[in-house]
Order: sequence, then structure tokens, then C-alpha cells
Amino acid sequence: MIHVPLITPFAPDGRVEPAALERLGHGLLDAGAGGLVALGTTAEAAALESEERVSVTTVVGRVCRAHGARFTVGVGGAGSTRRAAREAAALADLPDVPDAVLATVPSFTRPGESGVLAHFREVAAASPVPVLVYHVPHRTAQPLSAAALAALAAIPGVVGVKYATGEITPETVALLASAPPDFEVLAGDDVVAPALLALGAHGAVLAAAHLATGEWAALAGAGPDGAAEPERGRRLAALAAAVFREPNPAVVKAVLHAQGRIPTPDVRLPLLPASPGALAAALEALAAVADGEAAPAAGAAAGPGRLAP
Repeated sequence: MIHVPLITPFAPDGRVEPAALERLGHGLLDAGAGGLVALGTTAEAAALESEERVSVTTVVGRVCRAHGARFTVGVGGAGSTRRAAREAAALADLPDVPDAVLATVPSFTRPGESGVLAHFREVAAASPVPVLVYHVPHRTAQPLSAAALAALAAIPGVVGVKYATGEITPETVALLASAPPDFEVLAGDDVVAPALLALGAHGAVLAAAHLATGEWAALAGAGPDGAAEPERGRRLAALAAAVFREPNPAVVKAVLHAQGRIPTPDVRLPLLPASPGALAAALEALAAVADGEAAPAAGAAAGPGRLAP
């Protein structure tokens, strides 16, 4: 299943635009996405005011319920276990209670693996819904071994991981080989997602799936058999590389605006809008996906930006 971590559309005056968010969510689910994530990194959640966060989660929950789709909400807590647990507990008050919470490994504090395990025991105990661990070490500065991930899977209420390490390592292979049957491993790095899906990941949470959503859904639906479709995977990986040429979600928003799907391409500081060159590269990669052509050369799509959402 493909989960799309939704961007937050902004109106020309800088306000959140709920109507555009609702249209976008319906369109993505109609195109083949199986679930939506509110308040992920791609949503610029850290730049949203508290009332805006409530508005966004309310809209996304309503859209997911209308489609019978998976509804996930992100929480971070800015490295604070108490804050993350409070944010998770507050989800019970939403008009549409989510199916899961996506909780980030504590950032910046680098509490060590034992501290991460203790953190998720607290968050899972407070959460009214199952917990997905968001493991994104290039943002959190906290690596986790295969043994630590297995220990996380054993915590009651922890049901999966968004795996966004940016690479496939022996730990990746061990995780996919040893994960309990009811523990989801979701690809979280867009560029390497095709490879992780071919290795047996259960699905993916991908900002790039705002674009060519049906192609991403088809690749995820193929599972390990997707290895028999290498060209589709290469085209989508090239699209993902183009999307992350500059900081997320600037390029995604620029493409969505160029397609007329959101009112502005605006992001909030400290992010800056996508450059014309990044937009052009992403549109070229998207056209290649739509036309079924060979993936653009790496230099045309890839750039210095990080790969993970």
C-alpha cells in the first residue's frame, strides 16, 4: 500500500487552504493511494500553528473516512517524550480518530537505543491507536541497529516502522527477514523505495507519490514481483530524485501548482520555493513516467538534497 504524506497547501495570503487540501486528498485516493498521512515532514508540520494542525488533521480524516482509506497522523514532540505522548493521546479527540500514529524517533537529543525503546513504550502506552515508528536517522541523528528495531517491534502497540535510512544495508535485509508477521515495514526513502519494495517491504510512505500516484501504487501492489518491472522502478526512482533535488516539499509543491492542483507553490520559512531548474527537472522526470520512457540521466534529476521525506 502507498501512503501519501500530504503537503499543506497555502493560499496567496499565506493561510492554510483546507479546500485545496481536501481536493488533493480525494484525488490521490482516487488515483490509487491506500492511505494518507497528516502532519508529516512533508506537511511542514513544524511550521504550522496549533489551530492549523487541527484543521489539517480534521480535513484529512474526513477524506480518508469517505474513501475507507488508512488515516495516519504524525507526531514528533521535538525530542520530548512527554510532548510526543501528549500529542498522541490528543488524537482521541479528533472528529475522525486515526488508524495509526506515526511517531518520530526522538531528534537531536540522541538518547541511545535504550532511550529510544523507553520513549516508544511511553508513547505507545499513551496512544489511543497503534504506533508506527518513523526511523529517519539523517534527521534525528539517532541510528538504530537491527536488534533495536526488533525490540521496538516487541513493544505492545508498536505495529510497524517507516524505514527511511537512505540506503539498503545488512540491517535493512535483517529487518525485512526477521520482522514479525504483524509488523509493517514501510519504505520511507523515495529513491530507494522501489528496491525496498522488491525486497519485501509491506508498502511505502512517499512524498513523491503526490505525483504518478497510480504508478507508485502499481509498483507497491506488485510486491517482490515488482523486481520483474525494473524500468518502472527506475523511472519512479528518477522522479523521486528530481522531487528531492531541493528540500522537501518545495519541488512537490511547485509541480502540483504547475498542474493546477494547489493554489500556490508556497512553503514557509525556513524553507524556500523550488528553483525553476528543479521544477523543470521534476516535470521532465514526471513526463518520462507518464510516457513509459527510459528514466532521465541521473545528472538531470538528482541533486544535492537529501532523499527522505
